[in-house]
Amino acid sequence: MQTTTFQNLSEKVEITSVVIIMCGIWCIFGSSVDVHRQIQGCFNLAHRGPDCFRMENVNHFDNCVFGFHRLAIVDDIYGMQPMRLHALPHIWMTYNGEIYNFRQTQAKFGYNFETACDGEILIHLYNDKGIQFMCEQLYGVFAFVILDTKERKVHIGRDTFGVRPSFRIYTDCGFLAVASEAKGLKGLTVKSKKPLKVETVEPGTYETYTMNQEGLVTLDEKKRFHAIGTMPKYDVNVTLTDDVLLNIRECLTNAVRMRLMSHRRIGCMLSGGLDSSLIAALTVQEARKKGITYPIQTFSIGMDDDSPDIVAAQKVADHLKTEHHSIRFSAEDAVNSLRDLIYSLESYDITTIRASIGMYFVSKYIREHTDTVVVLSGEGADEVCQGYIYFYRQPSAEGGDKESRRLCQDLYYFDVLRADRTTAAHGLELRVPFLDHFFSSYYLSLPADQRSPTKERVEKYLLRKAFDGLDLIPSSILSRPKEAFSDGVAAKKKSLFQYMQEYAETKVRFLFI
Repeated sequence: MQTTTFQNLSEKVEITSVVIIMCGIWCIFGSSVDVHRQIQGCFNLAHRGPDCFRMENVNHFDNCVFGFHRLAIVDDIYGMQPMRLHALPHIWMTYNGEIYNFRQTQAKFGYNFETACDGEILIHLYNDKGIQFMCEQLYGVFAFVILDTKERKVHIGRDTFGVRPSFRIYTDCGFLAVASEAKGLKGLTVKSKKPLKVETVEPGTYETYTMNQEGLVTLDEKKRFHAIGTMPKYDVNVTLTDDVLLNIRECLTNAVRMRLMSHRRIGCMLSGGLDSSLIAALTVQEARKKGITYPIQTFSIGMDDDSPDIVAAQKVADHLKTEHHSIRFSAEDAVNSLRDLIYSLESYDITTIRASIGMYFVSKYIREHTDTVVVLSGEGADEVCQGYIYFYRQPSAEGGDKESRRLCQDLYYFDVLRADRTTAAHGLELRVPFLDHFFSSYYLSLPADQRSPTKERVEKYLLRKAFDGLDLIPSSILSRPKEAFSDGVAAKKKSLFQYMQEYAETKVRFLFI
């Protein structure tokens, strides 16, 4: 894979304010087999947290183990997990994610923190008012496991859109295993009457189990704490008015602002399309207001210099004055990456694989050539804002609304999965402002006929109109139509699919020469 980039890389910058953790979590409860034989799967998650590793048995429960891989955001021992507090030693907690409102929530309820980690808020909220209340107060993305040894309860849960992954095995004999990726559950040996089945933890829900002395568990309940399209119960620093376009602008700006909470350098994926360009522009704007002094890095990818994405992204980068990196790859690179890509994705879905190639190469480049660790992207906009071309063919506005909500509910199977796996495979943390609870809930609350594209109204009309006339991004980008990834990254003459098809044909012909 060939790469080209500007040479004015800034010196590494360290920010000190709060410990944020990107990681891989792994837990087993009730293992009847030697733990040393069980933990191999935990090491399959090392890419999610390449800097630190920890494994710990639960006191007085020899069959219960927590494993944790950490991407070190700052060198703080209190960022390691499982987390336990001196004041509440019976609560064990491990989680993957970011809680953006933890400071506000801490102040609101008067909690005394023992660490600088945002995840500590889970322990206080749970201890104060229980698991349902805890989940409802979390503004962020997360997958968690909480063990309460006093009450002998295990709780597992996941954010509304499933931005942070979580998988589990639960057997008829009471064995429970939880991991950030399915590969973390590979090779487990369990006495069970039925074959082991790896399942996803459903987004927006939590599950509660009762645990006995041997660590075996029984499912008590599975409950939804937040549904897509319903306003969250936590406080948000946005005042809604009668001006719909202003509200859209303020909600998305707030979503970006909240996601700038980081110790490490922040960058943006930039395809040159509407969604990623708006996120990059708002990141630059809000970073400046926040006092971040280093230049924001942006990253685009294509197969040729004249690929639409490369050209459009450069135009946006010039407008925003970012430190821009353009990455190139070939059809041969794409084919050669498939084995590793499929392993990272844990999916054979053709559309997901094809759409993941660019982000996989970009993430690899970012990890190897820059000091950016936190990356913002435009994922989720097409689902929330009806950006796909086929929305024009919906029979009614209500049909478009129904399809939009269905896509949002299924995001964790496809786009969210793709975005998480391709970045996490290279030790990066991805943040997706369009899947902000408050922004998405507000947007989906608007009348269906205002959100649906028509012959007279371009897709994502409200989103475009909300930022029109502000010179935030070039006007040509604000009106740029939706393009499929394989069309955007390739040259004007051919799509990525055509490149890969021709490459495969040459290899096949070679076999018969």
